[in-house]
Amino acid sequence: MDIIKIKELQSQNELLDAFPVIKQLRTHLDEETYLNLVLEAKKKDRYKMFALIDGKKMVAVTGFKPMITLYYGRFVWVCDLVTDINKRSKGYGEKLLTYVHKWAKENNYESVALSSGLHRTDAHRFYENRMDYDKVSYVFKVSLK
Repeated sequence: MDIIKIKELQSQNELLDAFPVIKQLRTHLDEETYLNLVLEAKKKDRYKMFALIDGKKMVAVTGFKPMITLYYGRFVWVCDLVTDINKRSKGYGEKLLTYVHKWAKENNYESVALSSGLHRTDAHRFYENRMDYDKVSYVFKVSLK
């Protein structure tokens, strides 16, 4: 029986090991851009990346930032959450997101929030039905390029 563990990814090699899973969510990123963005976010935004490992295989990855805003107060923003496409519907995403909830509570944050693309209806069902998230707002974006 394989052992499931959740590990914070800190070294450059660990971050690179997560790229094949992250790439399934962030298809627009190449490996170099991904690594540069993660390293900058870790340095400037306190971004943290964790992986769920089943046996020796990384099967799910999350990246989040502890934040404080007037709207949410002290909260954790989940920037990235993805389970390997070949390992979905096995409870890995639930375990990893539950870990984020635990981390937030242990570090005195009041809530966890995230956004999800409009087309990701399976993810929305997961957040609302399995993880008990409420839909509280729309996210708007404008490109400045």
